[in-house]
Amino acid sequence: MGSETPNSDSDWDYPLTDEDLRAIDSAFSSAAATSAHPPKRRHDRDRSGASADSPPQIRRRLPDSLFVRISPCSTRSRFHSSRSNSHLSSFREINFGGRIIYSRTVEEVERAAKELLDFVEAKKRNEEQCILGLDIEWRPTFRRGVPPGKAAVLQICGHNNCCHVMHIIHSGIPEKLQILLEDRTSLKVGVCIANDASKVLQDYNVSVSALAELSDLANQKLGGVPKKWSLSSLTETLICRQLPKPSKIRLGNWEVDVLSKEQLKYAATDAYISWYLYQVLKTYPDSAGNTSAETVST
Repeated sequence: MGSETPNSDSDWDYPLTDEDLRAIDSAFSSAAATSAHPPKRRHDRDRSGASADSPPQIRRRLPDSLFVRISPCSTRSRFHSSRSNSHLSSFREINFGGRIIYSRTVEEVERAAKELLDFVEAKKRNEEQCILGLDIEWRPTFRRGVPPGKAAVLQICGHNNCCHVMHIIHSGIPEKLQILLEDRTSLKVGVCIANDASKVLQDYNVSVSALAELSDLANQKLGGVPKKWSLSSLTETLICRQLPKPSKIRLGNWEVDVLSKEQLKYAATDAYISWYLYQVLKTYPDSAGNTSAETVST
């Protein structure tokens, strides 16, 4: 198996405690109810501040899987509108807190892909849909006329305790990884996921099947004027955390011989957050007047 990064840094935390999640759940429900039914004048309200004829709120229940192995944190829970940028500095950064399995040789990548295929099969046996957060990194170019590098890193996360980071610029995409990517029973989720799949096809002639775009799902669930969500804006809106995007890492050299600890953490966090936000969005009901099916590309 590939190398595993240690999990000793104090800032490698799980995103939210049970209390955090329930507070956000309550805040979102309250915000949605207020938006749909504006409060009456003061004399029409009872002492608790609630409108006398307000309908009961519809509560969402976050799935139990989101409460697994979430460590305590001191961050206060808040729900903010994505339209406001004044709160960004108040959000605590989020980083993946589980085990990062790094693979770079053909043999290591094949073993990692085999582990993920076994995970997919276990989900099938339990009649559960397998969701995989997927993202890629490549070396950017800063000269006109010079194309960017090939997809160099492929990161996949299917749970909150483990993320695979595969250094495919060195290994290529061997057989078992190709089988995993082409598998139509495991849903690969992310922001601009179709663009990532297109680059993998262009660079390695491998099709990534069964894609779900988080931006489309967010528009379906959150309503309002459709927008092009980024992974960062979704993270801030849905779980009140800031997704770190340091330019030194994001625009760095992903074709190095061995990825640094900072690169591994960055890559794993993106894949993990993609997986995590999909779980959160699926608990939301479709917005009023928007019952269209989730966009899935095969």
